[in-house]
Amino acid sequence: MKSKFNEIELRNITNFKVSDEYRKAIHNLIPGGSHTYSKGDDQFPILSPAAIARGKGSHIWDVDGNEFLDCSMGLTSVSLGHAYGSVLDAVKEELENGVNFQRPSVLEKEMAETFLKLVPGHDMIKFSKNGSIVTTAAVKLARAKTGRNLIAFPVDHPFYSYDDWFIGSTACNKGIPEDISKLSVTFESFNIESLKRMFEQYPNQIACVITEPEKGNYPHLNNSDFKVEAFLKEAIELCHANGALFIADEMVTGFKTDFPGTITKFNLRPDMATWGKGIANGFSFCALTGTKEVMELGGITREGEEKVFLISTTHGGETHGLAAAIATIREYQEKDVIVHNHQIGKKLSDLCKRLVEENELTDYIEVVAADWMPFFVFKDNNRAFSQGYRTLFMQEMIKRGVLFQGVFVPCFSHTEEDVYYFAKAFGESLEIYKEALKGGYEQFLIGNPAKAVFRKIL
Repeated sequence: MKSKFNEIELRNITNFKVSDEYRKAIHNLIPGGSHTYSKGDDQFPILSPAAIARGKGSHIWDVDGNEFLDCSMGLTSVSLGHAYGSVLDAVKEELENGVNFQRPSVLEKEMAETFLKLVPGHDMIKFSKNGSIVTTAAVKLARAKTGRNLIAFPVDHPFYSYDDWFIGSTACNKGIPEDISKLSVTFESFNIESLKRMFEQYPNQIACVITEPEKGNYPHLNNSDFKVEAFLKEAIELCHANGALFIADEMVTGFKTDFPGTITKFNLRPDMATWGKGIANGFSFCALTGTKEVMELGGITREGEEKVFLISTTHGGETHGLAAAIATIREYQEKDVIVHNHQIGKKLSDLCKRLVEENELTDYIEVVAADWMPFFVFKDNNRAFSQGYRTLFMQEMIKRGVLFQGVFVPCFSHTEEDVYYFAKAFGESLEIYKEALKGGYEQFLIGNPAKAVFRKIL
């Protein structure tokens, strides 16, 4: 490993002059400074890029011309790489035909058939431009199907939708009537006993359970015998026994844990599944799939029945997004994208674990080695999670040319060289971390720590 590290010359990035000017102006133009809160200035240290100018493969360049190894890959949406050739070629070709029409594009049928072939047990699909739309559509269908009002989801999941049914349950519930918030109930994720108690507490009231089908780890369960596949199958059975539907949210896990996702990996049969971030390699394309029994409630062929107004978006079937999705799926079918991405994730996790151990920091930095998306937990001297120490580590990685927020999302363009570059920057940042543990992160961090997205007070 040392010889590999010796060959690598890390960047030393200190110039954010244009970024600083961008930061001064943007909050007077866009609420939050960006169109996704997790991309906002309060999520990064001051010494970081404010905006990205371009990307290619696994690297990006900011408005100051600084080059970074990309770790989050468009909030996990870029599964092949930035400006990926075959996807761009498909998009460019389709743009010549126009992007939006008075009737559906012929590509809608092709995309529907292409995607449904990947998801056994699901008969119909609905497209949209973002994940919140399809998760909200799924819970609407569940309510329509069951005639019930309550929506259930894990209390410890970070995000399902910007719509009221989810946001009303978070600390950021201002502007949402309490009566709506009361229609959402929660349980502890992947805990079948907690799920059972919830059904007992709300008998014949729960329309559906929506949950991610897989996480990187399950430390809250404190159970070495836990098997996620067994939980999911029992959870689906429990929902059906109680007259509720089960929705698998594959927004993050899709095109990462497996192809297309965890439900096919474990041969599950949820009533519906929501998909998004990896399907179209960063282009705006999300989908809701499900059984015909449920999905056709949103159709127009059941004459005489009450209509369910499901999803109706002018831009949901834009041709360039469909072309990008079809091209991305083709790459997954023709190449071992999942195998490559998992190998990258495993190698990076192994290297970083070794570095943490060598630096005797295992009590302070946890490497969660999920091959499909490794992530890191940063702790203070009391071994408690610390935004201050996490932000310090982000600052040091960014200084060395790695745009890092605590997670690494492997894509098909990441190389072994990228992994070693990350690991060398990681190792140097550990040295700063050790010094900070002696006297506090404040002596090294410029500015304030990053903040939680879901917080009551700004």
